[in-house]
This record gives sequence, structure tokens and C-alpha cells, in this order.
Amino acid sequence: MSTKNPPRLPNALRMGLLVTGLVGLLIGALAWFQVERERTTDLDEMDRRAYILAHQMAYSIQAILKLPDKEAAVALGSTLEGYPPLIGLAVYRPDGRLIAESHDLVEFSSELKQTVAQVIKEPKDLIKTLKTPVAQIHIVTSVIRAADGQMEGILAVVHDLTDVMARAKNRRIEFAVWSGILLLLLLTVVVVGAWLLYDRPLNRMAEWVRQLRTGDVDEPLPVDPPVARLATESDRLAATLLAKQTASQKQARQASPTGPVWTRNRWRAHLTECLHGSHLLLVSHREPYLHELQDGQPRLVTPPGGLVAALDPIMRASNGIWIAHGAGNADRESADAKGRLMVPPDDPSYTLRRVWLSREEEHGYYHGFANEGLWPLCHRVYQRPVFRVRNWEYYVRINRRFAEAVLQEAGSDPAVVLVQDYQLALVPRLIKEVRPDLVVGLFWYIPWPDPEAFRICPWRNALLNGMLGADLIGFHLQQYCNDFIETVDRLIDARLDWADFSIEWRDHISRVRPFPIGVADRNKHRPPHDVVLDRHIAELRDRYSLENLQVAVGIDRIDYVKGLPERFNAVARFLESYPQYRGRFTLVQLGVPSRMHIRHYRDHLNELEALADTINWRFQTAAWKPVRFLVGQHDPATVYAFMRMADIGIVSSLHDGMNLVAKEFVAARSDLDGVLILSEFTGAARELIDALIINPYDTEQFAAAIHQALDMPANERRERMSRMRRQVEEHNVYRWAADYLTALTARSAAESG
Repeated sequence: MSTKNPPRLPNALRMGLLVTGLVGLLIGALAWFQVERERTTDLDEMDRRAYILAHQMAYSIQAILKLPDKEAAVALGSTLEGYPPLIGLAVYRPDGRLIAESHDLVEFSSELKQTVAQVIKEPKDLIKTLKTPVAQIHIVTSVIRAADGQMEGILAVVHDLTDVMARAKNRRIEFAVWSGILLLLLLTVVVVGAWLLYDRPLNRMAEWVRQLRTGDVDEPLPVDPPVARLATESDRLAATLLAKQTASQKQARQASPTGPVWTRNRWRAHLTECLHGSHLLLVSHREPYLHELQDGQPRLVTPPGGLVAALDPIMRASNGIWIAHGAGNADRESADAKGRLMVPPDDPSYTLRRVWLSREEEHGYYHGFANEGLWPLCHRVYQRPVFRVRNWEYYVRINRRFAEAVLQEAGSDPAVVLVQDYQLALVPRLIKEVRPDLVVGLFWYIPWPDPEAFRICPWRNALLNGMLGADLIGFHLQQYCNDFIETVDRLIDARLDWADFSIEWRDHISRVRPFPIGVADRNKHRPPHDVVLDRHIAELRDRYSLENLQVAVGIDRIDYVKGLPERFNAVARFLESYPQYRGRFTLVQLGVPSRMHIRHYRDHLNELEALADTINWRFQTAAWKPVRFLVGQHDPATVYAFMRMADIGIVSSLHDGMNLVAKEFVAARSDLDGVLILSEFTGAARELIDALIINPYDTEQFAAAIHQALDMPANERRERMSRMRRQVEEHNVYRWAADYLTALTARSAAESG
């Protein structure tokens, strides 16, 4: 079953159906009104004729009523018979006794008795239409009175309504036929007209813009209406973009070595060319290595998160300085008096400079403002941001401390500073205020919200001012660049250049660019079938009772943006819909605790454990569990083994700037097997189009994707994985760093030249 969104109807057809539907409703209402009006007219005419007949017969019947019943019946004789549509007449005494009736009224006797009983109870003329098993009839019951007003008898006049109702039905059918013909003609006219005047011109314009974007445009914009109004501006846009593309390509050829795949050695050579003797300083909140006391001895730990995984190989090849918060309880003992040490210990490649924070400072700056405020503000997961003045004060103080550390490490020498992520948004401006000559880049790893969402932050202008101290501001996606510039446009009085995607603020120009980050394939030269790896996988299968099971693996920090409840619920729904997989399939979820100082994160972990227990209690057997929720720190070898073991890798984030786990799963699959299920709300979904793209909120689609992945033929799995691996390999972290550094240093080189 496909997990792609169902195809939408063409715009012209949707417009035609809308117009036809509205006109059809109007015609239907008018037709119904007309048919009802004509039916009412027919009934009114029958009322009038029945009354006339009743009054004409009343004079002769009044005299006959003075006779005894038998003589009266003889006297009435055939005068009670009628011709269609008149069925006949019936005469009754005031007490309801029947004197005489038409032969054709015998089958309606019970209905007439009920009607006469109503008249006796309330002596006045009565008109009724009744649907009987034989026919639909019209009854006029008239009271015959003496000169003093006393009731002398009752006369019932009965007509057949069959012809009246048949005429109404025929009118409806006739209206329906002609309306259908008219609406079909209208639909044809509207669809053809909309396609000629709307769909075709816009499709041609979209194709022209696509060619413009890729540099293949060789003719002017088609000038069909309504696109003709845009022709002049489009020509200018084309000229501007082509000039930009030409300049960028020329710059890239000059700055970067040729070849499709970036490696560590190629990055090192490119770095030397870009820096021109400057130092490389990288600044982030999270450190790449921390030391924790275990059994009284410091132990090296690699913290979780895509940022560290992506940047560590870059820094290993750079011989630079990484400035970060020393978060380990044994970090001070493992560094020198200035907080410096060489890392990694087994292959010292660069300097780690640790910045020290008190517990209160970390709680206010990091757990408070950054993760209770900015994190939910930037992710569309409907978690309310919390902004406190005290936390903002800590945020400013710690950003200033990081900026001071950068200035200390730079000294008086030229340097290129790479500031990482939302925890340090003020650092670029703080650096530039002291050393405007330093080249400063800021990369924002998480999504950027739309302007209206960002407006709720009380210190929005201060954050933008800090960010706009950078020479280059990078995001993962062009969409985030667009949202950022629009935010600046709405909130501060800056000069914007939409053609160059640059912002001038306080005599400084910041450029905004998309740089989708990649991963380094550390296992590239590892054989697809490694004996050590196979042994490790076998140990994990035995430890967690996964023998002979199809396995899906998720690897995430415990965070509400990662969509773990949605993932667990999808597994439950999958087992409901496909019971044949019970006892044959297990989800292994590696959950890394993160930000447990924040109550919402602790509550989220408790909810996940409870949900996993509920699902297991519902489906498990003595030898099998559907969900293995493994919470804790997992070493890289174990993570890699689970990735290689898995039949499916699942990334179900509700909103993610990129999500490198998806790319790491692909990079790990040198065996060209496995299927990736990927949320459409991740940046990675824009690149890994051969994954099964899902909406994690759609449990049915999610469950169907799991079934599709397990049921996918081996050749299709291989083809999909091959294409994704080619994408990941060609757009790895070295290429990302090279593109970013090239864009950052090219302008400063041009200005100095």
C-alpha cells in the first residue's frame, strides 16, 4: 500500500466541479420549488372541484336524508358513482352510520370512517390526502346542515391523486435530465476555459521557473494570460538569477577542487585555501567529548545529538579550536587551568576549550531560555514556549561568556569563527562589537518559525540583532531562509536585498543561505559483512530476544519533537491491521535521555515508558515483545549494529531542521538493504526521496508504511537504498562544511583584495 499522498485533481477540473456544483445546487433548488408549486396548484384545483361538487349535491341529499336509511339508499342510487379522477361519494348520518356509498369506495371504507369520525367530533368541513395500499386519495368531507344549523348528515367526496403525483414525478425527471445536460455542458466549458486561461499558462510558467532555477532556460517567459502581467518583472528576475548563478559557479570553480565526493583530505586542503592563515574557531553549547566519573575514574563519553556527530569529523581535519560548555562532572579534572585539552584522546586532532557554568546558570540559560523558550518556539509541535526574565538574563550573561572565550582564543590574530545553533544567538554581535575584523558565521540547526510565531518572544529584536552580527547565517532549508528574512522585514527596520538574500543592519551586511548538512560515513571502508559486526548483531539479538524477527529501529533523544508516541501507536495499529506479524516483528527504540532537568521532558519519558508497557501488555507473548524501549547512553558500536540489523529505520519527527539519524542509517547500510521510513516534517525528507515518506500524525498511513517496508521486494529495497546512499555520499558533512566555509570566506577575501 502506497504511503504517498493521493494525487490531487487538476486545478481546472476542481474549478469546474466547484462551479458546476454551485450551479447544480441553484438549479436543483429552483426545480424543486417549481415542481412543488405546480403540485400545490393541482391539489388546490382538486380542492375547488370537490367543494363545488359537494355543494351541488348537498341540496338533493338534504331532502333524501329525511327518509329512512333503506329508502334513502335507494333514492341516492347511482348518483354517488363518479368518473376519473372522481372515485365516488359517500353519505353518512350525523352519528356516523353509512347510508350509501359508491361501489368503488368499498376498499377505502376504513379511511372514510376515520375521517367521518373526525368530522363528528369537530363538526366542520375537512380536507385530507391519504396514501393507502391501493392508491393515494383526496377526501373532502362536507357537513350537511338544516336551516337551524343542526347537522343532518355528512357527504364525503373522494378523488384519485395518482395522475397528480405522476405529473409531479415526471416533471422532476424532466428537470433532472435537462439539468444534467446543462451541467455537463457547463462543466465542459468551465474546465476547458480554466485550463486554457489558468492551468496551462501557470504550468508553463512553473516549468520556465524550474528551468530558470536549474540554469536551462533559453527562452523568455511565455506571455499567455494571466502571466503576461508578470513578463517584465520575470525577465528582470531571470537576468538577476542567471547572473548570480554564473558568479556562484565561477566562485565555486575557483574555490573548490573538482570532483563529486568530498573526503577528509579534500576538506583539509580546501580549509587551508579558505583560511589564508586564519585560525578556525568553532563555538557550540554542547561539547564533542565530556568526562564523567565512573567508579571514581574519569571516563570519556560522547554526548548524543546530530550537531556533535556532524562537526567532530570536520574539526578532526582542521586542527582548530572547539569552544563548548564543560558539562561533565569530571571535565575540570581532565582539562588544564584554562579549560583546554586535546581531543580525541586516541588521536589528538584539535583543541577543546571548555567554558564553565554554574548549575544555576546552566538551568537558566540552557534548560530555561534555550530549551523551554526558543526550542518550542521554533518547532511546530504545539508545545507552549516559556519565557522568564531571569532566564533571559542568564542567556545574555552566558552568551557574553562564550564571546569572551572566542576573543581570548583568537587573540590578536585573524580568525574564522563558526557559531553553532540557537543557544548562542547573541554571540556573533558580541564578537563583532570588539573585533569587527573577525569573520563570523552562524549556523541555525533547528527550523526557523514564521514571523507571526516568532513575534511572541519578548526579546525578539535583541535575538535578531545578535544574529545579524554574523557575516553569514546558514539554515538547512531555503524555506527557513525565507521565513528568517521575512521575520527581519516585519520586526526591524533593516534594508533587505531579496535578490542576494542579504540584510543590512547597523552598517553590517549579513547574507542568508541554505546549507543542508550531511554526515561522515565513518564505516565507508568497512566490509558489508564484518565478522566482528556479525558477532555483535548476534549478541544483541540474543540479549533482547530478537532471533528470527523482523526488526525496526529508532534512534532518538527523548524529546517531544521526535514523534515517539506516534511511532509506538503506529506499531500498535500495524499489529492490529496485520495480525500475521505478531510474534514476527519488533520495534527496537534506542532512547537517549536529554534535558531531564526540564519537567516536561521527564514527564514525556514517563509517558513513553507507560505507552510501551501498554502496547507490550496488549500484544506480547511469553517469548516476544512488540516494543523494546532501551533508555540510556548507547555506544557508537551498538548504535551501528542496530542500524545494520534493522529491516526498517524509522524517523518520525513532528518537526526537525534536518535529522541526521536518517542519513546515518543510510550511510550504515553498505549492504544496500533496509528501508527508511521518514517523516515529511524533517529537512532530510527533501533529499531522501526514496524513503517511505509519511505524516507521523496519520497513524493509518504510518502503519501501512511499516507493512509496505516489510513486504518490499529485495530488488526494490536495493534500488532505493543505492539512490539514497549516493545522495548521502555526495552531500556529506565535508561538502556541507566546504560550501559553508567557501560562502563565508569568499566575501571577506574579496573585500580584503
